[in-house]
Amino acid sequence: MPSSHSCSFPSLTLVSKCTVFPDQKSSTGDLKLSVSDLPMLSCHYIQKGCLFTRPPLPIENLISLLKRGLSQTLTYFPALAGRLTTDSDGYVYITCNDAGVGFVHANAGCVFIRDILSPTDVPENVKGFFDFDRTVSYEGHFKPILAVQVTELADGVFIGCAVNHAVTDGTSFWNFFNTFAEVCRGVKTISKTPDFRRNSVLISPAVLKIPAGGPTVTFSGDAPLRERIFRFSREAILKMKSKTNNRKWNDNGNLDAAEILGKQSNDTWKPTAGDNRNPTGKVTSILENWLRNAVSKPQGTETETANLTAEISSFQSLCALLWRSVTRARKLPPSKTTMFRMAVNVRHRLEPKLEPYYFGNAIQSIPTYASAGDVLSRDLRWCAEQLNRNVTSHDNTTVHRFVEDWEANPRCFPLGNFDGAMITMGSSPRFPMYDNDFGWGKPLAVRSGRANKFDGKISAFPGREGGGSVDLEVVLSPETMAGLESDSEFMQFVSSGCQ
Repeated sequence: MPSSHSCSFPSLTLVSKCTVFPDQKSSTGDLKLSVSDLPMLSCHYIQKGCLFTRPPLPIENLISLLKRGLSQTLTYFPALAGRLTTDSDGYVYITCNDAGVGFVHANAGCVFIRDILSPTDVPENVKGFFDFDRTVSYEGHFKPILAVQVTELADGVFIGCAVNHAVTDGTSFWNFFNTFAEVCRGVKTISKTPDFRRNSVLISPAVLKIPAGGPTVTFSGDAPLRERIFRFSREAILKMKSKTNNRKWNDNGNLDAAEILGKQSNDTWKPTAGDNRNPTGKVTSILENWLRNAVSKPQGTETETANLTAEISSFQSLCALLWRSVTRARKLPPSKTTMFRMAVNVRHRLEPKLEPYYFGNAIQSIPTYASAGDVLSRDLRWCAEQLNRNVTSHDNTTVHRFVEDWEANPRCFPLGNFDGAMITMGSSPRFPMYDNDFGWGKPLAVRSGRANKFDGKISAFPGREGGGSVDLEVVLSPETMAGLESDSEFMQFVSSGCQ
């Protein structure tokens, strides 16, 4: 029954809300949270979604299609239909009990696609396209682990997913979203089967002590912020990479193989769609060995020589540019230590490797430090080298060291900008966000909710046009955003116009 209840902004009305259950009973046992999962209990639910043109079918039929597809998809992802439980020893599990997920149908009939894509800043009303606003992941003990919200627009539809961050990372999130779209499209056999095994070093005997009432986020959710999408075309990314690598840019219309096979982000191992076990093939192995030999040497005199020829990836070049430009916009004193934090996928870094579609969090956060003076007085290449060195050296030994460090002091993840000099990069331009075709075409845009946003939180999305283009969702204080927008080094690479 339609309801007059108003959601988080005036032009959005709640039409219906229900629970969707898996269409088959789960046979998956309890899944213990790992050392990558547990720190996320203090983080908000992930909120990401896709904007589409209006499909050529009545809204009632669309809602039925999505509910049915979601029910079928949950059969492949039983963890999402479960709940968190903590046993008497303090261990936290996902109990795959088929308790179901939330499904919300909302109407924002006065909002047009242009109202979302045209403004310079991301409109505040986009935050209303997601359920579980500011919900902390620990609450998965008594709330659904997943909620899907479908919002009707005047000329489109937005499908938003909110998923418990202690249960999924970005890789698992987008695998679910892609599979949901596949099933709704009528695919009989899904392309990427999730792996729920819990037999790696990430599964630990250490216990995270939870405070009474559960953990809370470690940043203020009320600070004034601006949020803007900066678009970087393929051409701009290639020019930036050439500048970072001190090369003259030559537009030959091709991306090099290393970029295509994984250097574009912090994930150098990309499986094929139909292979859940092996990397792309011999070329990837050759490139992995070349990269290891070229850029993974320890610091010292040999490193200075090696760094002259070390290949800096497109994504690391973009991160270095952002590090410099935001630091400049913040007007920090030269002696102030800045930090650029990146998340790396450890599925392929562990020995033995995890499955590419291992379900859960399999990420570790790498901080890189430098004084504001060094970041601004040295060139783009130097900044990129600092990031590159940390990423390329994050091997199996480093993953184990991170695990041991956490086991010695179990703690939730300290998300935020605590001293005004931090930048946190999340998401990845490698995630298949635009593969979410539910049957009437790929998304027009990707947007996120209010979750886990603070001054200095950046999220990287692939550009809709593909080919190595990147969109950065940048969240900054109003003063810093104004400085970034007037930074010529940064803005020279930004594409004009909306999506």
